[in-house]
Amino acid sequence: MASSTDQILKGKYPAKEHARKVVEYIRSKEPNAEGLLYLEGQKTVMIEDNDEAAPFRQRRYFYYLTGCDLPDSYFTYDISTGKSTLFIPPIDPESVIWTGLPLSPEEALALYDVDEVLTTDTINTHLAKPNQSKVWAIAPQISAHITFLEFSQKDFTLLKEAIEEARARKSAYEVALIRKANEISNVAHTAVLRAVKHAKNERELEALFIKECIAQGAREQAYHSIVASGTAAATLHYMKNSEGLDGKLNLLLDAGGEYQCYASDITRTFPINGHFTPESRSIYDIVLSMQSQCTAMLKHGVSWDEVHLLAHKIAIEGLLALGILKGNKDEILKARTSVAFFPHGLGHYLGMDTHDTGGHPKYDDEDRLFRYLRVRGALPEGSVITVEPGIYFCRFIIEPYLKDPAHAQYINTDVLEKYWEVGGVRIEDNILITKDGYDNLTTVVKDVAEMEKIINSA
Repeated sequence: MASSTDQILKGKYPAKEHARKVVEYIRSKEPNAEGLLYLEGQKTVMIEDNDEAAPFRQRRYFYYLTGCDLPDSYFTYDISTGKSTLFIPPIDPESVIWTGLPLSPEEALALYDVDEVLTTDTINTHLAKPNQSKVWAIAPQISAHITFLEFSQKDFTLLKEAIEEARARKSAYEVALIRKANEISNVAHTAVLRAVKHAKNERELEALFIKECIAQGAREQAYHSIVASGTAAATLHYMKNSEGLDGKLNLLLDAGGEYQCYASDITRTFPINGHFTPESRSIYDIVLSMQSQCTAMLKHGVSWDEVHLLAHKIAIEGLLALGILKGNKDEILKARTSVAFFPHGLGHYLGMDTHDTGGHPKYDDEDRLFRYLRVRGALPEGSVITVEPGIYFCRFIIEPYLKDPAHAQYINTDVLEKYWEVGGVRIEDNILITKDGYDNLTTVVKDVAEMEKIINSA
């Protein structure tokens, strides 16, 4: 029996619904807005000094209003009539022998949620119709051969803003895509858990994760996987994924498959030999408490700053209990000393991009506690956000705090010495914000007993 997610995904990607949301935003800024929305898909790009095409990734602004993953395509939407037109490349006889027949306009019309499908060789004729009022486009994404001569007005800024704001609140179809990406990534994460005890290096586990995602229908990864063993887990976006596992305590796996242009973003940390050391377990328990208590706060309208602040308060209390921190918890928070151990934001919006649009970060914030938050303000119903607290023992980050008397007074270096080999612990889930609460889209195991059971059963 098909799941509710699969039932939803049997329908078309809701491009027209998304277009209406975008127009609604534009008209909130310009109530009498009329004219044509214009977008271009990603072009086929050749690898430099090579006759092969670079890997294709559709422009997300274009995909949001079309659901079309074809390169070299165009799209228009008439604000007055609501008519959407997709332009796809015509058949190139020279290419058919190599890549097969492309999608025909008739097939594309049946596949995508648009009113009309034409070929790209008619785009300028379409744009040259007389008495056009205004065109809305994205400035860096307009081909040199495209002209808007018939339009009396041109706006190259508001459309991008409108799409970014609309993307923050997901449609039911988008939620289903993210849920599906999570289901696939759950299989891949579990496969790594089963394999880690007998693996020799990080790259084996990265390969296994990607293999399982592809086998489940997610050919692309949402981002470069982080497969960090031992102290490498203290590097937030570790990239090497090639070191040996022998003698290391833990593995931090931050990896997510992408399903039909929508991302999952999941992190788990677990013991390589199947059993946490006391130090690793104590840090893991703090991070798990940070995540569970912060997630419990989530609902429509909650302040993300307040949720992030709670995470730091829990981290401080936990590190005080272990003796890594010392002194008064309120003074430690005021000094922002906890940033030495939890230096990043609690999470970010998730959608077509791993770090999705609409978050309004303030990277120039003078308060270091909030500087790296990718989302500021209240969370709206329908948004999907990651909750990914972490505690890290990175010498490069912590040692400047140890040299600063304002922070050194709160850090017990003798106790800290026992935790360097823990590296870092991060736990990350993907959360849908609802009117009265939340829905956790991530099902990957994070209970210690369950993780250790899976690792040791291999």
